[in-house]
Amino acid sequence: MKIRATVGSVALASTLVLGVLTTPSGAATVEVAAAPTIPVSAVQEHLNQFQRIATANGGNRAHGRPGFKASVDHVKAKLDAAGYQTKVLEFTNWGTKGYNLIADWPGGDENNVLMAGGHLDSVGSGPGINDNGSGSAGLLEVALTVSKQQLKPKQHLRFGWWGAEELGLVGSTNYVRTLPATEKSKIKGYLNFDMTGSPNPAYFVYDSQGQPSGSAKFQASLESYFKSINVPTETVKVGGRSDHAAFADAGIPTGGTFSGAEVRKTAAQVQKWGGQAGVAFDRCYHQSCDTTSNINAQSLERHTNAIAHTIWTLSGTTRTVPAGAVG
Repeated sequence: MKIRATVGSVALASTLVLGVLTTPSGAATVEVAAAPTIPVSAVQEHLNQFQRIATANGGNRAHGRPGFKASVDHVKAKLDAAGYQTKVLEFTNWGTKGYNLIADWPGGDENNVLMAGGHLDSVGSGPGINDNGSGSAGLLEVALTVSKQQLKPKQHLRFGWWGAEELGLVGSTNYVRTLPATEKSKIKGYLNFDMTGSPNPAYFVYDSQGQPSGSAKFQASLESYFKSINVPTETVKVGGRSDHAAFADAGIPTGGTFSGAEVRKTAAQVQKWGGQAGVAFDRCYHQSCDTTSNINAQSLERHTNAIAHTIWTLSGTTRTVPAGAVG
């Protein structure tokens, strides 16, 4: 993440109700399938791999450095093995080659795309395990869970891991700007996850006010997950801080969560979330100490499950239930 976000009001949205439809024969019903719980240990193992990659490549995973390309190759291999259709898109920033990794889950309405993403690069001064190994790892495990469950959503699912975010949102901006207009119009929403495991964590949800029409449903879905586990949220105006910005500028509805960066946690926020008042949400933000020791596992788990909840809820994923099984 690049700049300071402004925090808005506390939000506790109503829990979304499962959509239930009765078949014409009345023999069965169809309901929105609940998202599975994503094991935090699996997400942490991806973070361990990002740490190993950084350690083997000069201590970072930054744009133009070997650690970033190794991170792309690692994530791509996992997704290829899981049955995703992947592609690595190259771009150039100040004469240095960069990469975006795009992964499509086969099936669903390809004219109706739900996309989720986060940046995979670190700053040059550290391995970037919270910023943004955390969001990248959570997205990866959610994507792998889609494969394990052989999900068949109505919407087409697409995931993105961006390059050169730390140099000015370069990769995601290049992706959106170079998409043909017809392809851009197919993306009906974009969810962004940039820093989800901060050691003194917050539970921020992107504020939909002032964002493209349709963004409110993402805010409501994310808030509903946190409410279901009795965790209060606050809205945050992220502005141009992360990779959702290019999508919002293109008129695509956006949403996301954020566990906090360099801003200090207030006493009121400690009352809601615990932690330490007067201390940054992430004391190792953009520093060499942003390692696997800089992760709050509970925050990582909660934010990752919020990703899964929203993708399962909003992508039109359904299951058939025998007659009488739904009260």
